[in-house]
This record gives sequence, C-alpha cells and structure tokens, in this order.
Amino acid sequence: MEKLNLTEKRKTYLIDKEFQTKFILKFCALVVLGSMLTIEALYLLAMKSTTVSIINSRVVVRSTADFLLPILIQTVVIVTILVGLATIAVTLFVSHKIAGPLYRFRKVVETLSTGDFSSNFNIRDPDQLQTLAEAFNKMITNTRGQINMLKDNLLGLKNKLNSFTEREVSQEARNEFKKITEALDKIIQYFKS
Repeated sequence: MEKLNLTEKRKTYLIDKEFQTKFILKFCALVVLGSMLTIEALYLLAMKSTTVSIINSRVVVRSTADFLLPILIQTVVIVTILVGLATIAVTLFVSHKIAGPLYRFRKVVETLSTGDFSSNFNIRDPDQLQTLAEAFNKMITNTRGQINMLKDNLLGLKNKLNSFTEREVSQEARNEFKKITEALDKIIQYFKS
C-alpha cells in the first residue's frame, strides 16, 4: 500500500479534477449571478429618477438608469472578474482540502477491499473530514480486532480437528473435517497480516 507522508504539502492542487472543477464553477456561477442581480437591482431602482447631464455642450435629460447603465456594466464586469479570480483561488484551496481526504479515503477503501486491514486512514491536520478519519480508524481497528479474534478461533478449531485420531472419527467425518480444515486454511491465509 502506498504510504503518504502527512507532513508534506500536496504538490497537486487538482486532486479530483471533476469534483474540484464542478465545485469551482458553481461558485463562479454564483459570482456572475450576483453581478447580474446587482446590475438589475440598481437599474430598476434608478428608473424612477431623472438625471440632467451635459454631453458635447448639450443638455441631456435621461432617466438615471439609462445614464448609469454603461458605467454600471463596466464597473460590475471589472468587479466580477476580480471577484471571480478570488473565488477561483479560494474554492481551489477549499476544494483541495476536501478532495485530498476524499482521494485518500478512496485509496484506503480500495486497500481494505483486498482484505488488508493493516493501515489506518490518515489525513493531514489542516484537511477537512478529521472526524470521518477518526470514525473510520475506529472501524478499521475494531474490524482488525475481530479478524484477529476470528483467526485465533479458526486456528484453535483447526488444531482441534487435526488432533482427532482415525478411531475417533468415521471416514465421512474425516472427509468433512478435511473440507473444513482446507476452508479454514484459505480463510487464515486471507486474513494473515
């Protein structure tokens, strides 16, 4: 099993590209939506007033909304770009702290599925999902204990079956004992750690 040095920083920020890309895009969509709502709200609020301006030596009277719209769009586009870049950076950092532990969790589950219960689920201290790691480690420790207890009981049963003499056991019983012993050997080999 691949060992992870938990004191090192991860060098790859896009650990689970699909998850992290969707995560970032959702937050960027919120920023764009917020910008559009800001333009809409300011435009609607400014429609009830009028503004007098001088353009090319002419006096022009327009609704304040029509006067502010070009300036408002320029301002919101610039702010949206800046906030969007900040959003990408923050969501990349946050998703990294979630995707890393999820990636590690998937690797540990894959190892456990092979019957190898020798490792724990370890993640770095600043990462999210610490309580999940603790609960998962309790489950691994308990399962490891149950496997060891089962292994000890199976070895005891195997030794007891092997201790019977031929006179004590009929041929049919010997065949059954042989099947059980072979099955126990396979189970013991599977759970050796």
